[in-house]
Amino acid sequence: MTAANQATPATGPAPGLWAQCRAPVLLTIVGGAIDTIGFIALLGFFTAHVTGNLVLAGAAFAKDGAGLWIKLGAIPLFIATVMLTKLWIDRCSPSPKTLGWLFVGEAVFLAGFMLAGLQLEPFRDPDAGALALTGGLGLVALAIRNTASKTLIKHISPSTMMTGNTTQFGIDLSNYLRHPGSENRQAVCKSGSVVGGFVLGAFLGAVLYQHLGFWSVLPFLLAVLYLASLAFRQQPL
Repeated sequence: MTAANQATPATGPAPGLWAQCRAPVLLTIVGGAIDTIGFIALLGFFTAHVTGNLVLAGAAFAKDGAGLWIKLGAIPLFIATVMLTKLWIDRCSPSPKTLGWLFVGEAVFLAGFMLAGLQLEPFRDPDAGALALTGGLGLVALAIRNTASKTLIKHISPSTMMTGNTTQFGIDLSNYLRHPGSENRQAVCKSGSVVGGFVLGAFLGAVLYQHLGFWSVLPFLLAVLYLASLAFRQQPL
């Protein structure tokens, strides 16, 4: 049980559906949106999908090598961010306040990602330092998120990678079709909302970027700050 859950009173009415689903859905919406915005704007760079950057690095190596150093450089940057974030978590108490500051850190780097994009776009050279800087800021933001997901909010499904979540949704759906009870129905709703949130975020990110450019990051940044406020107020995530 996480510290956030331990802070929840044992008595009182059960949380409603939105209170139960808001954190997973908002986190996956933000994850899908930021990854999509980065991929479109930064010539095929993933801010959250390390596997995607490795695949694209291999493809770049097999072709003309364009953008290879940026995609390979994303891996040690991601690892270093995770290490530093984990060291900071270990120095703090595992409390909702610690989680809140992690969300604030994510929001700060998302703001940097947005501002860098606004100043430096359009990106035409896949090897440009401006692209590396902008993509790196977005990548650090979501590396902080992934570290939180593996430490303080392990009860929430991963919000930036959907292969495992989609597999779980298929398993839950199969179980529900075989045994359509309330427990299996809740499992389908839980895993389905995570996958649906990511898909929604990806489409929202694409549409907003087409109309607003890097300003499209702003609503998702505000969603992260909303989650930070919930954590600081010790609301269950």
